[in-house]
Amino acid sequence: MIRLFNAYFPTRTLLLTVTEAILVTFGFVLAVVLWAGTTADANIYLLYDNGLGRIGLIVGVFVLLMYYFDLYDSIVLSNRREVVTRLVGVLGCSFVTLAVLYYAFPEVRLSGSTLWVGVAIVGIAVPAWRKLFFVLNRSPRFSERAIFYGDGPLAGPLMEEVGNRSELGVRIIGFVGQSTSLAPKVPRFDDSDLEQVALQHNVQRIVITMGDRRGKLQVDKLLKLKTCGVYIQDGPEYYESITGKIPLDSLRLSWLLFSPGFHVRTALRLYKRLVSLVLGGLAIVVTSPLMLLAAVAIRLDSPGPAIFHQQRVGERGKLFTVFKFRSMYAGSDKKKLTPVEDGDPRVTRVGKWLRRTRVDELPQLFNIVKGDMAFVGPRPFVPEQEEECAANIPFYKERWLVKPGATGWAQINRGYNATLEDNREKLAYDLFYIKNVSFGLDLFIMFSTVKILLLGRGGR
Repeated sequence: MIRLFNAYFPTRTLLLTVTEAILVTFGFVLAVVLWAGTTADANIYLLYDNGLGRIGLIVGVFVLLMYYFDLYDSIVLSNRREVVTRLVGVLGCSFVTLAVLYYAFPEVRLSGSTLWVGVAIVGIAVPAWRKLFFVLNRSPRFSERAIFYGDGPLAGPLMEEVGNRSELGVRIIGFVGQSTSLAPKVPRFDDSDLEQVALQHNVQRIVITMGDRRGKLQVDKLLKLKTCGVYIQDGPEYYESITGKIPLDSLRLSWLLFSPGFHVRTALRLYKRLVSLVLGGLAIVVTSPLMLLAAVAIRLDSPGPAIFHQQRVGERGKLFTVFKFRSMYAGSDKKKLTPVEDGDPRVTRVGKWLRRTRVDELPQLFNIVKGDMAFVGPRPFVPEQEEECAANIPFYKERWLVKPGATGWAQINRGYNATLEDNREKLAYDLFYIKNVSFGLDLFIMFSTVKILLLGRGGR
């Protein structure tokens, strides 16, 4: 795993992204050479007529659309048919996007038939490379061999996660423990076999997934293996890096106390406040016509106020009033509080459109400017729901350490939260954000949020 923006990304996925960007670049350079006729003419066009810059624009559009079509997502990566289907969509959208850009900025377009030739080359080269990548990614020869040491509560979920994600490039040789039902398809070894098995299978990583380690961890053997080049890694740390969430099942108060993170520096607080004021104020000005239209539509569609006010739990557990456009019939909030379902009769006709497009969230810009919220942070909920979660989910109150946000790490990684178990899962993502909060992570979350909004995902 490689850490960027305080988030973790599989090395192979990043390698695939870089190699595809290079492949597209070479494809269009070749197209320029074929169009120019001679290498000298091609060099003049590339170096002195901004040809490389024009190709760079195409590469940027292509990689961005690959990301927006989820072609670097672990689920899609393992499905060859889905990859081909989405690649066709990427090529089609690339044409449309470039046509719009070329119409608006004619000076950035490629000359002659270079674009068509380049797209033809890329349309053949990228699927072929993806097919080769799929074969190499599945090959045990190019996988890192690992042993999981311990059968604690984290061992099963972690082995399942690694087994389902081929892009991690990890092959589980076996696990050391007493349980015979933990992972039926994974060989089980005894403590006494650890050193022999690790050396025999050329194991490169040992992940400690033991629950209670006191007096049970074979420290001498692990240290000896470490001197032989085996990487010894703590299970919760590895789980965090590959899932983007904190393992609640094995979370201990001492880990929260001594773990790096869980502290927002003064400089970072000032940055977040400055961004909230500047971008929030600018967003209010830009979206004010849309908010005016939404308010008028709400009043015409159903009786009641256009703006909905509700108490939410904010930083350090303090209550604040959140502003949203009313998407339900007036008085629905006075009834029993239940999550909104698809086709919920409480939602108005205009409200369905507002929720689907997230326009109902725009008044929260005033909360952001006011200082109740930030652009990025854990999502705030009503006091009743927060009290229920705090009473049933350990460490739940830790998510109140930072200001709530209009979007957050949990929002971009999972869907709507309706049950207590959903909120437990959400907490695992929120704690990851609080532990790793940074400018880079906020930027990545905002970028991913734009993708979700454009594709209309997750709204109810």
